Amino acid sequence: MVMGTGLYTWFERRVIGRMQARLGPNRWGPFGLLQPIADVIKLMVKEDTVPAIADRLVFNVAPVVLLVPTLLVMAVIPFGDDTFLGRLNVGVLFIIGVTSVNTIAVLAGGWASRNKYAMMGAMRGVAMLISYEVPMALGIVGVVLISSSLSLFDVVQAQGVPFWLVQPLGFLVFIAAASAEMSRTPFDQIEAESELGAGYHTEYSGMKFAIFQLAEFMAPLVTSVIATVLFFSGTRGWDPIPGQVWFLLKVFFIMFVLLWVRATWPRLRIDQIMGFAWKGLFAMALLNIFVVAVEVLVLQDPDTGVLTTGDLWLMAAINWGVTLVTIAFMVMVFGRKHWERPTPSPSPLANMYAEAD
Repeated sequence: MVMGTGLYTWFERRVIGRMQARLGPNRWGPFGLLQPIADVIKLMVKEDTVPAIADRLVFNVAPVVLLVPTLLVMAVIPFGDDTFLGRLNVGVLFIIGVTSVNTIAVLAGGWASRNKYAMMGAMRGVAMLISYEVPMALGIVGVVLISSSLSLFDVVQAQGVPFWLVQPLGFLVFIAAASAEMSRTPFDQIEAESELGAGYHTEYSGMKFAIFQLAEFMAPLVTSVIATVLFFSGTRGWDPIPGQVWFLLKVFFIMFVLLWVRATWPRLRIDQIMGFAWKGLFAMALLNIFVVAVEVLVLQDPDTGVLTTGDLWLMAAINWGVTLVTIAFMVMVFGRKHWERPTPSPSPLANMYAEAD
C-alpha cells in the first residue's frame, strides 16, 4: 500500500501537471519517478515540533488514528478468488464502520494543536465528514439490495452487469460523497490554504505531517478500490486477460476520473458543500434506494431470490431514465441562482449620510 501510494502521488502530480499545461515532477529519476522518495527523505530530516500548549498525547496519536483505518479497509478487499487477507461476510458494514473513524482523527488533530486555524479546519472537517457519511452509506444500500448480501465476494459475483450501469444514481451519490470524505477538490474546505493555512494539521511537521499526507494520498487509492469492488465488478472481465489486470485497470480509471474532477472544479463554499450533502445527495440516495427496492421486489425470483442478467439490464434501462430526470430536476431547483448570495441593499442610515455630504 505504501509503495502504491508513492506511485499514486507521482501519477497525480504528472496528470494534473499535464491538465494544467505544465510538466509536473521531472527532476528526480526518469520522468520524475523518484520524486516520492525525495519527498519522504525531505520530511524525515525535518524537525518534529510539538506546540508548547498542545495536548502531546492526542497530538501524537492523531496521525496514526487517521492512517490505520485506511489500511484496515484493504484487509477485506477481494483482489481475486483466493487473494485476500480476510473474508468477512459483513465486509460492506466493515468498510462503512472503519472509514467513519477518520472523523475522530481530524477532530483530535485540530483540537490537540491548540491553534485557531487548526481548530476551525477540524470543525469544518467534522461537520462535512459526518454529513457525507450518510449519503455515502445510503449509496451502498442499493448494492446490498441487488446482491442480497453484505459480503464483498458475493457483491462481485452478483455483478453479471456492473452495478454502475444497473444503478448509476447510486454510483454518482457514492463517488461524490467519497470525494468529500477524502477532502479533495472541490470539497477541500478542511485545508483551504487561503483561509486556514494547512487546516487541522497546521501545527504538524516532520514525520507526523508525513503520516497525515500518506493517509490523505492513500484515500483516493482506497476509494477507487472500493468503487471497483462495489460498482465495477471487481476482478470480473473478459478472457484471456487475468482478473487482477482488469482490477488494476478499473482502479486506474476511477483514480483518473477523480483527478480529472480535482483539476477541473474550483473549491466550493462551506455552505454549498453542506447544502449539496443534505439537499442533493441525501435526497438522491433515498430515491435510489426506493427505486431499486421496488425493482428487486418485482423482478427477483421468489424461489431462488436471484436476479438474472436480463433483470439487471432491465433495471439499468429504468434507472438511467430515473437518473437523468433526477439530475435535470436538481439542476433546475438547485441551479446557480440558488447558491448566489443576494446583493446587500444599502441601509437608510448610509443613504442619509450620503445625502448630507
